[in-house]
Amino acid sequence: MLDVRRLRLLVELSRRGTIAAVAEALSFSPSAVSQQLGVLEREAGTVLLEPVGRRVRLTPQGELLVAHAEEVLAGLERAETSLAASRGEVTGRVRLAAFQSAVLALVPEALTRLAEQHPTLRVEVTEREPEQSLPDLAAGDFDLVLGEEYPGHPRPRLRGLDREDLLTDQLHLAVPAAWGVRALGRLRDRPFAVEPEGTTSREWALGVCRTAGLEPDVRHVSTDLQIHLRLVETGLAAAFVPDLAGARGRPGVRLIALPGRPVRTVFTAVRVGARARPAIGAVIDALRPAGG
Repeated sequence: MLDVRRLRLLVELSRRGTIAAVAEALSFSPSAVSQQLGVLEREAGTVLLEPVGRRVRLTPQGELLVAHAEEVLAGLERAETSLAASRGEVTGRVRLAAFQSAVLALVPEALTRLAEQHPTLRVEVTEREPEQSLPDLAAGDFDLVLGEEYPGHPRPRLRGLDREDLLTDQLHLAVPAAWGVRALGRLRDRPFAVEPEGTTSREWALGVCRTAGLEPDVRHVSTDLQIHLRLVETGLAAAFVPDLAGARGRPGVRLIALPGRPVRTVFTAVRVGARARPAIGAVIDALRPAGG
């Protein structure tokens, strides 16, 4: 009989890549992880890992077992959800990861409502961008993720995750009002603030600029959209901002509509089988905009 705890270690290894990373995430020693994976190999009666330099990788049999183990773990998630639903209690702990503008614009009001409606429910919030939070969710570090997806840049659908769109968030070009500029094409040689390389928001922003016929002069890089807006307010940069960033009505900021009025999609993601858990469902409901 294969041990579920050891199967979980194998799945974690497939997601995190190294025994050291698995050990750190699960508060084990690397030697303990290696030992348990060795026991799992004996239980399975086949070689699951092979050395590659100083690391290990899954054999074809290891990959096959991971696929079955993920189904087993998803089944356990559904069983826990069914038990929680049968009790009808909205209590316990929900670990939520959300990107910055969602933490500022959506989460505080949701937490206030949850405190009134479900006072024994504990929600722990971590600010984390989707590039990191979605793999962390799959690995079990969070119970719920608020993510964002930019036009033309769909995010990978990670195995074992269940995604549902929550709302759309219109995107604008924000420029210093003092510049007197009313179109993106007029911003040649003007400084821009953008998000870091490797983020879909940056890729989208650069694509919008290039479609308009200019290569943006990137002088400021930050994941913090409030820094972007502050740079716009003080006349130092232009930036692309969504409605959730709170740019409307900011002094010294002019919002310019973009062609096609693009929107980013804000979505929730949970592990397969967890969405019906009362505590997670309550948090998702609280995050929905009024009338949504």
